[in-house]
Amino acid sequence: MYTPPMFKPDRAASLAFAEARGFGTICAWDGKRPIASLLPFYLSYADDGTPQAAFHVARHNPLVNLADGTSSWLMAVSGADAYVSPDWYASPDQVPTWLYQAVHLTGPVRKQSDSELGLHLDALSAKFENWLAPKPPWTSSKMTAGRLDAMKKAIVGLVMTVEEIEGSFKLNQHKSDTDYAGVAEALASQADADAEQIARRMREVRPKAFANEEAFANETNRLERSVP
Repeated sequence: MYTPPMFKPDRAASLAFAEARGFGTICAWDGKRPIASLLPFYLSYADDGTPQAAFHVARHNPLVNLADGTSSWLMAVSGADAYVSPDWYASPDQVPTWLYQAVHLTGPVRKQSDSELGLHLDALSAKFENWLAPKPPWTSSKMTAGRLDAMKKAIVGLVMTVEEIEGSFKLNQHKSDTDYAGVAEALASQADADAEQIARRMREVRPKAFANEEAFANETNRLERSVP
């Protein structure tokens, strides 16, 4: 991944982003062409602190035969993204760009054992069921034993030992406060969930860029309250 220094998050931030997203594109090389699948995953850590990404694929997915535990795979995890128009900058001579957050995890992938697979499926469903709280979580115990066993036989659990972590959080960090705030405000006004999410993230990353805007809003509110 190409990442200019101003857009590069640290290791902890990259792993936190990947874990929070929990969905990515896994890609391997079969000797002739890349093979990829989109899938949910969760992160865990070995005793020595090495990150591990656990996921599963259909048993007939060609990725299964490539999981030899030695060849390196790539997992690309993307978040919200948004187009930026040059018209949104206060400064002249700007060009169109795209803002986004993404993390790449790289490392060898091995197959899980049958005993590991059951634990993996429970951990994976628990991760995403927690997103739906206060709904009572679904668990595999709600399935009949025969049906659960049949589903397990149709998939193969896989684990990546994460050897390299790369991230790019491209949020216009290199722009002036005025340009930065102008783009964030324009994105926040778009009827697009990704644009709104990028705008919120920009405010979180660089709140001082919006200090004048907030001061103006506070003064306006004060004056409105003082009017009899």
